[in-house]
Amino acid sequence: MDRIQSLKQKEVINIRDGLRLGCVTDIEVDTSCGCVAAIIVPAPGRFFGLFGGQELCIKWCDIKKIGVDIIVVDVDINKCIIEEK
Repeated sequence: MDRIQSLKQKEVINIRDGLRLGCVTDIEVDTSCGCVAAIIVPAPGRFFGLFGGQELCIKWCDIKKIGVDIIVVDVDINKCIIEEK
């Protein structure tokens, strides 16, 4: 079991293309069941949340492994881009 803060310290790697997506910036919670529904990471090309208004919303089911230092996901980046408000 991980705490949210420990998830935010892990780097996210996409096994589909080997791209390093950065660290988790936020999570999405399903309030009806209290479960984590997705993790949010900066879209490629952003630097520490700067220079762009997009993020990636990676569904919990797309997470393949949570390790000590990294989170391994398998996603099509083009299908999980969201615009920041």
